[in-house]
Amino acid sequence: MKSVKVGLVGLGRLGQQHGDNLAFRIPRCELTAVCSVVEAEVKQARERWGVPYGYTSYEEMLANEELDAIFIASPSGFHCEQIKKGLEKGFHVFCEKPLGLHLAEVREVENAVNRHKDQVFMLGFMRRYDPSYQAAKEKINRGEIGEPVLIRCYGLDPASQIDGFLAFAKANDSGGLFLDMSIHDFDLARWYLGAEASEVWAIGGSYSRPEFAELGDAETGAAMVRFDNQAIGLFVAGRNCAHGYHIETEIIGTKGTIRIGSIPERNQAVVMNEHGVIHECVQGFIERFEQAYRAEAEEFIRCILEGRKPDVTVKDGVESTKLGYACKQSFTTKTLINVQEVILA
Repeated sequence: MKSVKVGLVGLGRLGQQHGDNLAFRIPRCELTAVCSVVEAEVKQARERWGVPYGYTSYEEMLANEELDAIFIASPSGFHCEQIKKGLEKGFHVFCEKPLGLHLAEVREVENAVNRHKDQVFMLGFMRRYDPSYQAAKEKINRGEIGEPVLIRCYGLDPASQIDGFLAFAKANDSGGLFLDMSIHDFDLARWYLGAEASEVWAIGGSYSRPEFAELGDAETGAAMVRFDNQAIGLFVAGRNCAHGYHIETEIIGTKGTIRIGSIPERNQAVVMNEHGVIHECVQGFIERFEQAYRAEAEEFIRCILEGRKPDVTVKDGVESTKLGYACKQSFTTKTLINVQEVILA
């Protein structure tokens, strides 16, 4: 195989980022087809990336025998069905997080992936491909902080994006705060701690925008998790961060601590004036993780060319979804949830 021909479904904000990478930045990759239910997006994408094929029907794109792989960047509620159909048609499949919004359907996807062992499946947990998060994993593996016993994660979206998110959430099922936002942190916790969640207690509320409560969601929420090795997880997620996009992770071990992203700096330039010392902050996830999005796409293409499987597996998606869904249940029912007994819904 000289190159991998890819069909991209979903042309929203993240789809645009993936499209730029697949079209221009990934060696031995050809963005060959694009798909969106919005015809104008398809037309614009074909012109922007010089793509020969455009579709408003996912099933029609899957009938294109020139393609080798499908790259899914559609809304979360479509992921499971699109993964299964892509695999059944014989394609390698990359899918953005989350794997799905309901445990029953992600179990179906897990079974589908396991039935197609000769095909590459990869889930978009891009933080594993960020240099800072990779460096932290290497330090943990070398024992530099001893045994990790606690992980603390902040995932805060910019307040400037609240209106856009609410408009999206009213038209699409986002899965709620914990499944939509904390899923990356849950994956990191499992990765760093080498353990699965056993119990969770989650709380939250709508503090500045009551629309979140009307959607059965939280504007800001927190979860405390016990893992099966007795390690502790503290997770905070919110959609109303005044200073920008704030992603922070701390891993506390028996012999030291690692912190990643304590200040969400845009760059190394610091302004000092009558307002104090000012660090400009990143304003969105694409800006913060631009390099990681490219790196994960490169890994997907290399796995296909080299005939190997990525480190991120379907099981990572299932277990992170299980924890996210348990947090959602705890938040809704106001009770402590045993993660292994979470309802298949």
